[in-house]
Amino acid sequence: MKHFINFKNWNPDEITFLVDKSIEIKKEPTKYQTALNGKSLAMIFQKTSTRTRVSFEVAMTQLGGHAIYMDWITTQLKLADVGDEIKYLSRNVDCIMARLKRNADLMKMASASRVPVINGCDDKYHPCQAIADLMTIKEHKGKLKGRKLVYIGVHNNVCNSLIESCTMIGMQITTVTPIIHEPAKDPELLEKAKKTGLYKTTLDVKSAVQDADAVYTDTWIDMELFLDPKFQKEKEKRINLMTPYQINNELMKGSEALIMHDMPIHRGYEISGEMVESPNSVIYVQAENRLHSEKAILLRLLEKM
Repeated sequence: MKHFINFKNWNPDEITFLVDKSIEIKKEPTKYQTALNGKSLAMIFQKTSTRTRVSFEVAMTQLGGHAIYMDWITTQLKLADVGDEIKYLSRNVDCIMARLKRNADLMKMASASRVPVINGCDDKYHPCQAIADLMTIKEHKGKLKGRKLVYIGVHNNVCNSLIESCTMIGMQITTVTPIIHEPAKDPELLEKAKKTGLYKTTLDVKSAVQDADAVYTDTWIDMELFLDPKFQKEKEKRINLMTPYQINNELMKGSEALIMHDMPIHRGYEISGEMVESPNSVIYVQAENRLHSEKAILLRLLEKM
């Protein structure tokens, strides 16, 4: 049994397989419409969600299966031992997807589960997003090996999963990250990436984007905290520090790089509205591709391909 928590226990061929299958599934969705007949996916949400919930629920439906939405607050997960609850839950479903605040809780789930566990996002990693991102780049650029991705923003869970996956499959990745989100720190991941020679970090944002095939950003502030009065001081601090690193017309002048963002978007902060709607923007395609890539992940974990 294999979990999908991050890419530490996956190899480059497996990642490439997921990307290629995602593209195939997108082209021929009817080929797989009964692949998960009789299968059930438990979807556990501790964090708010649009894309993760919609894409996984629709994916299970279009594959012939069934998805159960479980709100952390309205289940016993909030009150009981996580391991105990997962030992029960995994006797009823074929797969569990969890979108949690803490990676530590996700690891407890994986240890207790009798079925595959998928990381739908936590404070350290976002591997489902990374597969959709690689799929999008391959669709538009024809290949992944040798391509250069530049990530600009806060070093967070999305950044970790991009560094890990890109360096494993032969893509160059440069990060421009003036702020590191403390819970996302993974020194082992970064050390391994550096040894490949494909990962580097800089604060020279102009130089970084010059020869990029894709330029990627993410929200500077978690959506749950954006309007939280308790986070106001930190929000102002981040905005002041990060504003020079906004993806906008001036930064991208003369570049043909794909413009990427995993959404949700704070227009006028990490990215200008013009860039969201730019001819080079693949943001909405990237978001759509969550559906197709998650089908590939589900089919792989449930050994249907």
